[in-house]
Amino acid sequence: MTEERPQRRPQGDRPKKRDVNGWIILDKGVGMTSTHAVAVVKRSLSAKKAGHAGTLDPLASGILPIALGEATKTVPFVMDGRKSYVFTVAWGAETDTDDSEGEIVARTDRVPDAAAVEALLPRFTGSIEQVPPRFSAIKIQGERAYDLARDGEAVELQPRRVEIDRLALVHHEGNRSVLEADCGKGTYVRAIARDLGRALGCLGHIAALRRTRVGPFTEADAVTVDGMTTDPAALRPVEAALSEIPAVPVSRDMAGRLMRGQSIILRGREAPVSGKVYATCSGVLVAVGDVERGELVPHRVFNLGA
Repeated sequence: MTEERPQRRPQGDRPKKRDVNGWIILDKGVGMTSTHAVAVVKRSLSAKKAGHAGTLDPLASGILPIALGEATKTVPFVMDGRKSYVFTVAWGAETDTDDSEGEIVARTDRVPDAAAVEALLPRFTGSIEQVPPRFSAIKIQGERAYDLARDGEAVELQPRRVEIDRLALVHHEGNRSVLEADCGKGTYVRAIARDLGRALGCLGHIAALRRTRVGPFTEADAVTVDGMTTDPAALRPVEAALSEIPAVPVSRDMAGRLMRGQSIILRGREAPVSGKVYATCSGVLVAVGDVERGELVPHRVFNLGA
């Protein structure tokens, strides 16, 4: 008796990839990798091109901005923006990954009270030196730190200066504290938990983590995987990533010059003299660039039908 093999779907039945331009602000669930999240969004929308603006660990939930099509050109503007987190620190143990997914490497019976935690927070606010976690995506001689750490190699990362605008205690009960943080690019919340634990003498690691803001995007903009295809407002425009820089309207002739990579002279009282701007023509994004002495020099141009 011959086993019947399942028939392959004909090539023509596969959804055709299409040009999708804009941002999906995904509310990523716990357990999903950022790479998988991008693949899910890309497949659901049959999009040709997609990428994310800032990795979110599988343990973490919350805001994962996903750029589609021409929006991928604006990813750096989102990644360079401020980020906000709500996270739970479990006191009494330190792990090799600085979160609950790792192996415990040290324990203590000490548990801090709320006053002790709160008193220490100013030391970790402002411009501080931070050593990234051993299990991080930072490259060491061309290899990711987490790959080296998984292979059992000694990983020594150098301290980096990071900006933490705000660090506040939200709730404390038993051996756990819930905190909020507003911080700049390159800050590791896992390292904050680890360093707080060491400074308190009780050790600590991340037990739960949620990102609530990335650059201009907040939880109010977020959609779930299920809501992504049913909410008509889920796909946000490409220029949503540029809300923190000025917009400059230009004529169709000027737009054509920008699209060819040529600079233009901005005239009028409202024209910015210097700084980063984005240009629009009839409300359509054309280019992002820098204004130098009244001249707009394009660095990125967009094919959005202007």
